[in-house]
Amino acid sequence: MDNEKKANVLIVDDEATIREVLQRTLESEGYECHTAADAYEALELMEANIADLVLSDIMMPGMSGVDLLKEINERSPDTAVILVTAVSDTQTAINAMKLGASDYVTKPFNLVEVMMSVDRALEKRSLVLSNRDYREKLEEKVEKQTEEIRTTFLGAVKALAEALEAKDPYTHGHSKRVTEIAITLAQEMGLPQEEQERIRLAGLVHDIGKIGIPEEILHKAGRLTPEEFDYIKEHPSIGERILKPIIRDVQVLEIVRHHHEHFSGGGYPEGLEGENIPLGSRLMAVADAYDAMTSSRPYRNALDVAKARKQLLDNRGVQFDPEAVDLFMKIEHKIPFCPMSARPARKAS
Repeated sequence: MDNEKKANVLIVDDEATIREVLQRTLESEGYECHTAADAYEALELMEANIADLVLSDIMMPGMSGVDLLKEINERSPDTAVILVTAVSDTQTAINAMKLGASDYVTKPFNLVEVMMSVDRALEKRSLVLSNRDYREKLEEKVEKQTEEIRTTFLGAVKALAEALEAKDPYTHGHSKRVTEIAITLAQEMGLPQEEQERIRLAGLVHDIGKIGIPEEILHKAGRLTPEEFDYIKEHPSIGERILKPIIRDVQVLEIVRHHHEHFSGGGYPEGLEGENIPLGSRLMAVADAYDAMTSSRPYRNALDVAKARKQLLDNRGVQFDPEAVDLFMKIEHKIPFCPMSARPARKAS
């Protein structure tokens, strides 16, 4: 009970004698007390956040004790309230308990019962606050552990994406290069740091969905059949499904899902067009295409820079966002690596 004895009690009654009797009794038991002659004065005192418990008469001029209870519930829901009533009006007090009062005591006072009621109300308050604190700390701990698990899994997914690329000399380093191009575009565009970080994360894992595509299709030296290309078109959606359990940011998932949409429509997976395509996806599309064109693939040699630039310009406004293409042409010299044009194409077996 030591903690409860340190609690602050606000006594509210329009009769000075009653306030004095209650104050002396409570202070003799170790409580710190303040008094108010009416509900309005009580609310002013509570602005200073002084009350752990309010002991208030029901029948007062102006605002009643029940109305005061409603105000306290609104302004300071953690404050316990005990109402004081005449024996003939106990039903009002019982109804007030349904509104959130902790207890009621009747006049004339039995001071022992008053003290027992105060102790009970403060013990209940302490228990409620302790339970809430425990829940909040538990939720915080669970959230922290969940975030650690997400971070671990995301690291594993990034490592898996790099491992998949490392197995194939034709795509090795592709995601990192695409990310660098897209980030350079985002910086030149003046996008906020938060948006740049979304693009960075999406770029590093944008092709993770290819884990669900058969290798014989991914590495096919010849032209893909329509059926095989349908498989390829699944990889953005597969990537989104892989990442959804571990990446909370919906915008990152959308960048991954839509990085193969075409500005004029007709891309995949949804055929979005124009500004309906996330901006990060539009930047990623230019970066992805440029790196793919300037890298050797099983079915063709790398294009030189001039031809890759021409392809981007020819598809400006069709496959690619015109603004993103124009921006790329301005900042190509800032890209922190050289095109991987020296790698020979793999010979068909």
